Amino acid sequence: MSADEDVMRHALALGRRGLGNTAPNPAVGAVVWKNTPQGPVILGRGFTQKGGRPHAETEALNAAGDAARGAIMSVTLEPCSHHGKTPPCAEAIIAAGIARVVTALEDPDPRVAGQGHALLRQAGVDVVTGVLRDEALRANRGHVLRITQKRPFVTLKLAQTANGFAASGTDQRLMITGENANARTQILRATHDAILIGIGTAVKDDPLLTLRLPGLEGQGPIRIIADPFLSLPLGSKLVETARQSPLWVAGLHQASDDQADALEDAGADIVRVPSDQGDGRLLDLPALMTELAARGITRILCEGGPHLGEALLERDLVDELVVMTSLQSFDGPGLRAFPAAAQAIKDTRFRLRDHYEAAPDHIEIFERIV
Repeated sequence: MSADEDVMRHALALGRRGLGNTAPNPAVGAVVWKNTPQGPVILGRGFTQKGGRPHAETEALNAAGDAARGAIMSVTLEPCSHHGKTPPCAEAIIAAGIARVVTALEDPDPRVAGQGHALLRQAGVDVVTGVLRDEALRANRGHVLRITQKRPFVTLKLAQTANGFAASGTDQRLMITGENANARTQILRATHDAILIGIGTAVKDDPLLTLRLPGLEGQGPIRIIADPFLSLPLGSKLVETARQSPLWVAGLHQASDDQADALEDAGADIVRVPSDQGDGRLLDLPALMTELAARGITRILCEGGPHLGEALLERDLVDELVVMTSLQSFDGPGLRAFPAAAQAIKDTRFRLRDHYEAAPDHIEIFERIV
């Protein structure tokens, strides 16, 4: 393993700390370092802060101080070169006297798109690109998809019993996974900008969809309900907490204005989208994703039931599948778990990236093949 790769892995780990907190900006990690016969010595490090500012490069440079002059910076994404809410990071790197910059991925944002690298080279900085590019692309898929495909990265979490049920066929909530798997779900929530469920799950389970991790209680991603006719009950936990934790309700253009007004009065934001061409009673999910990306969402975790999950899979909108399987069986009646997911895996649209035990449950993570 080269020193460049070694330090870039550290930068990627730093960048992942910002996942779920930096939208609409990417979650970037940066390390200022020098090479010695004994190996890399870190002088400063940083990652993109909450809300997308300050940027990772600025944090790392501030931590390094005067030691940055003549040093190396490793950064997971090309430094920005445009003036936005903060000055260009490329200019800050030049001003700090960094002699060499190592990046993993060129930024597809047309305001950057190679211009950050070019600005550094013009100033005499030695620039090396593409180090651990595949790992960086995985970490930055939300940002890349938002720029190139005008949609967020979508993680679909599936929970199923040992014999393949995802929900009961009655109003009774089916508790599938145990405490350890549920803790993993909380971590998933923390690393996404938004959680998406359908109106059926919202009514049946009456969830809060907030974080319950120590230190993060009451915080967390934007809660989004796919609710074509804006029928979310005003007495639901989601609506009752709309002023404490952001709630977006996605409904059809033709949905009742009175319903929209009532939800907005309670603190929710309404997202209007067209209907699905195949069924005018459903949301056009690709259009919804485009609208959410336009609002700055880069990563969405879908925790909806089988109907919404199947619809996302059938429209090829899922990038990662997290399948949680219980050891317990269910005797029904109930809803079978996601045949479209099984078919997508069988068709090799997804590959197994990781699997582990969250006793007593088993978790598999599949990623879209790109």
